[in-house]
Amino acid sequence: MAMTILVVDDSTSMLMSLKATLTMNGFQVETAGDGRQALDKLKAGCKPDLILTDVNMPNMGGLELIKHVRAITQFRFTPMLTLTTESDSTKRDEAKRNGATGWLVKPVDGNDLIKVIKRVLPGA
Repeated sequence: MAMTILVVDDSTSMLMSLKATLTMNGFQVETAGDGRQALDKLKAGCKPDLILTDVNMPNMGGLELIKHVRAITQFRFTPMLTLTTESDSTKRDEAKRNGATGWLVKPVDGNDLIKVIKRVLPGA
């Protein structure tokens, strides 16, 4: 059975692009337009093997999402990667403190993204 990745981004074109790249590489993909939608999906039973989130989004951004997800026992150890245009080291440090597994700066090449995912997601 294919591993599932939850992609969280407020950009429809980014969601479509990431979904295409991940699907072509054998992953199932769930999407959410912001952190609040992502949390709702998790609480409704979505069980991703990895979460890939943007940082700057309306309603709930990625850093807050990471903090909330880490507070849910069953997702405490789920790998979480940020994929953002943000390159500020203070934000990166905050993401790490909140529980992010890694930080990628957009744009990221599809092959590079898959390499990082395979590094943080055992068995991918």
